[in-house]
Amino acid sequence: MSEAVQHYDVIIIGAGAAGLHCAAHAAARGKSVIVLDHAKQAGKKILISGGGRCNFTNMFASAENYLSANPHFCKSALKQYTPWDFIALVERHGIAYHEKTLGQLFCDVSAKDIVSMLLKECKQYGAKVQLRTDITAVEYHQQKYELTTSQGQLTSTALVVACGGLSMPKLGATPFGYQLAEQFGHTILPVRAGLVPFTLHDTDKQQYAELSGLAVDVIASTAADAKTSASFTEAMLFTHRGLSGPAMLQLSSYWQAGEVIDINLLPRFELLQQLQQLRQQRPKLGLRSALQEWLPKRLVQVLAQSQGWPDKNLADCNNQLLQKVAEDIQAWRLKPNGTEGYRTAEVTLGGVDTKEISSKTMQSTIQPQLYFIGEVMDVTGWLGGYNFQWAWSSAYACSQHL
Repeated sequence: MSEAVQHYDVIIIGAGAAGLHCAAHAAARGKSVIVLDHAKQAGKKILISGGGRCNFTNMFASAENYLSANPHFCKSALKQYTPWDFIALVERHGIAYHEKTLGQLFCDVSAKDIVSMLLKECKQYGAKVQLRTDITAVEYHQQKYELTTSQGQLTSTALVVACGGLSMPKLGATPFGYQLAEQFGHTILPVRAGLVPFTLHDTDKQQYAELSGLAVDVIASTAADAKTSASFTEAMLFTHRGLSGPAMLQLSSYWQAGEVIDINLLPRFELLQQLQQLRQQRPKLGLRSALQEWLPKRLVQVLAQSQGWPDKNLADCNNQLLQKVAEDIQAWRLKPNGTEGYRTAEVTLGGVDTKEISSKTMQSTIQPQLYFIGEVMDVTGWLGGYNFQWAWSSAYACSQHL
């Protein structure tokens, strides 16, 4: 005799940040809810985020911190559930946290605290979380979703797609959410890796290889003729493959293949003026030694070689040379070879077109009772807790209308 098909008000696909948060809130409103995931563990991306401490929100999150072909889309959800709403939840669970920088909030102890909190919320309100479950088919018949899974048949009135994007495949990322959206007639905007380190061309890689591990504060910008203009004042890290650190990760979401990036290695500093003054005060000081007063020695040596600066005393450097050196440092132009791709990307840009989704409820405007939340949609936050806040806000907005 075949097993009875289990019916729920809501099936949520994906036991990540958005899926778990949505499940708890929907169950708190009296809905019967099950969350399905093929992974062995819930919230895997949460666990590794923020160096294992989870940068769970940003106090300053607003629509300006998100990239989307439909820039106003995220406003409604962010208003319905703010960073302060999530902070209140964290505090209610007694999780200690701190602000690291620029409004970024991290757990004092471990990202496990956030996963544990979400699972406790689900348990408290009766939302079931079922892991190690592969979904082989999804159909819609007679106002019901029918799911065939490795754990049997399930049906539901509403279906919520919360299975994220393509970033970090080693954590189980798949294109399943996009395929499901397409199955029900949705448009998928082109996807690419975001918040990801840059790789350099071989010649540049060789030139800057010995700087691997060196971090400097910079202003990184897309070039003047770039498709999208963006600029970030944060740290940059040289790696053995290219450039990383917050400034580069932020810029990668705006950069298009083939474009140049501009890097100011000495922000908020009048370098030309300082060099000219130093030439008057200490004419016998070598140019490279002078630069080492403001920049790491290794960086000065490598730049001197790559930019062809002569080994002269300041007295022998004319204004033209000093100007070139200042520009090489404060308007350093570099053309990345590419990025490290989904393997190390923190997010996926693009995804389900939000023009076919209600910004208030997250419900599809073309398929009944189908909802999308979190990263699967074409909404991508900056680095620094913004993507988690989008997960919480979109999940909450959805849960209130299921």
